[in-house]
Amino acid sequence: MYIGPPIDDPAILEYLSAELVDLLRRANGYVAYHGGLHVRGACHKPEWHSLRAAWRGARAVHRLFPALRADDVPFGEDALGHQFVLRDGIVHRLDSEVGELESLDVDLADFDAAVRADPVSYLRLAPLERFRADGGFLQPGQLLSIYPPYVFEESGKGVSMRAVPVGKATLMTIALPICAPMLALAALQIPVRSLLFGLAKALV
Repeated sequence: MYIGPPIDDPAILEYLSAELVDLLRRANGYVAYHGGLHVRGACHKPEWHSLRAAWRGARAVHRLFPALRADDVPFGEDALGHQFVLRDGIVHRLDSEVGELESLDVDLADFDAAVRADPVSYLRLAPLERFRADGGFLQPGQLLSIYPPYVFEESGKGVSMRAVPVGKATLMTIALPICAPMLALAALQIPVRSLLFGLAKALV
């Protein structure tokens, strides 16, 4: 289990809920469940662990996904780069393959309790479990890249999985090029499946 470095960005704490501040003061973020859950910390480095970078940086999560607001707090992510954000005190899950936001209808404390009770089911870690069963391992700062993404029909024939550094060929970084054309072209009723499949292949 990875525990974040000591807090070196205390200023960011002023903008967080009391619940999240209390969590970060006890442990300044962590990576748990073999990479299945990453909770970001109040630090500047490493950048992949920085809440400020994910929330207010040049590549902030809300800049990549139209479903998010600038005041949504991207406190964590799962092994595939799907984001967990706090909006009005409620935890939401952003599916980074399609850019859709889903309320989990729990606050941070209940989210933590649900994760502890059944991390594989609650965090939807079946792909990570398969990756580990095949001998794979995620280091802190890595995410699980899946090709083709599950959003494509071709994934039903099987997928390949590999560990990649956060910020490079990850689901987060390819989500905007995939989701934006999908939403725009779908609105025009233009077939997009083949176009998007080729785009994802080029970016992974």
